[in-house]
Amino acid sequence: MRLVCSLIAISLFAGAALAQPAIPDTFPTTVNLPVVGLASSETAQVNVVNLAGSFLIISGAFSLGATASCTGAISFYDASGNAIGSPTSFTINSGQTFSATVPYSAIIPADRPPSGNGRTTVRASVTINRTNTAGIPCSPASNLETFDTATGVTHVHVEGGGTFWGLAGLRQAH
Repeated sequence: MRLVCSLIAISLFAGAALAQPAIPDTFPTTVNLPVVGLASSETAQVNVVNLAGSFLIISGAFSLGATASCTGAISFYDASGNAIGSPTSFTINSGQTFSATVPYSAIIPADRPPSGNGRTTVRASVTINRTNTAGIPCSPASNLETFDTATGVTHVHVEGGGTFWGLAGLRQAH
């Protein structure tokens, strides 16, 4: 009788373990960057960097340098929360950066006068497409800045906040 009870208990635990949903091979993680004010003479820019190092993989008698790669997209939103244009996709390897910009004119269409003093707000998000089969983790960090469209002089620089989930655990974006 004890053997039968043990077999039933093992069967129940095994069935429960097999019924768990599978972790998808790819899953997006999004970090929302802070809201910044943007004047009519400015452009907003998001920069993303992959801080992961390169790894050495030994396969038999051969050594291959493997680079951690990040794929994702940068999106911008207006004061009403509406997307500005389409997300800008990127792929960056270890140590590389990628930037996407949105000028004030893309936020306030030419056929609609800006409200008040020619200022509006903009926010951005960075989505990283995580893969649990890649083997080499991506280590992204991001920031948001505004600059004078004519001169390129930076006016505001804000480090990204929130978290990106990596294979090594939870990592704060800086």
